[in-house]
Amino acid sequence: MSRIPDAQLRFLLPAAGVRGVAVHLDETWRSIAERAQYPAAAAELLGEAAAAAALLTGHAKVDGRLSIQLRSRGAIGTLFAECTAAGTLRGIVRLNDGAQPLSRDLRALGADALLALTIENPGLGGGEPLRYQGLVALHSERLDGALEDYFRQSEQLPTRLLLACDGQRAAGLLLQKLPGEEGDEDGFRRASALFDTLGAEELLALPPAEVVHRLFHEEAPQLVGEKPLRFACSCSRERVEGMLVSLGREEADAAVEAGGGTASVLCEFCGQDYGFDAPQIAALFAREAGAQPAAPRLQ
Repeated sequence: MSRIPDAQLRFLLPAAGVRGVAVHLDETWRSIAERAQYPAAAAELLGEAAAAAALLTGHAKVDGRLSIQLRSRGAIGTLFAECTAAGTLRGIVRLNDGAQPLSRDLRALGADALLALTIENPGLGGGEPLRYQGLVALHSERLDGALEDYFRQSEQLPTRLLLACDGQRAAGLLLQKLPGEEGDEDGFRRASALFDTLGAEELLALPPAEVVHRLFHEEAPQLVGEKPLRFACSCSRERVEGMLVSLGREEADAAVEAGGGTASVLCEFCGQDYGFDAPQIAALFAREAGAQPAAPRLQ
């Protein structure tokens, strides 16, 4: 199996009035998957979610990060995949103990299962990040169908998605009608018919540019931007320190005692282990106390 470079490719079909994004994940997907041992169905779903996050980062206005999160009381407690504007990805699945056997049919996760798409962009002038979130109930068997439902409800623009993962690779293709009257009247129907000729195996086997050429060469596609993709985690010691401060001094000290002198915080995304001994915890809270006045306590 020849290696295909990990990339996100944006393109236009000008005559049809259609825009699109194609994504392929090879080494990036394996770096995400090797962090934990997942059942095949969970791994495939995580791969599709990672490809979808990369697709939507190419589709939407994202200067920060875009995440796809699925929560349920069924077999999958949480599924999370994230792609940043810089082209870095990470993801994780947490399974619920004692739940029903894992199914690839998302409807089996239960009526309370919910899909969330979140975009977090940097705040203006260094202020708080600007956050947008859309929620979708899971009425579709597949993740790409659920995301099509999301676009149908939120943007009300005809949209097609195909996502695939075979355990070694993940890939995706998105098509959407351009807003307004761009393109001929039959354009999206024509592009959608070509889209329907693509199967998961072909999507996984070909580089994004070749997928676009094979499907849409008669539409004279324009490639408008390609970005390399890679695995990376956004964890840092500073962020872990913030988490410990939010827990409070009592819980942080208890974690040090439980750890035999060191509070250990393991990042589930990348496996990085952050350790804090008692003097470091004391210095952390002393610094925090000096940085801001203590809030008045409620009696």
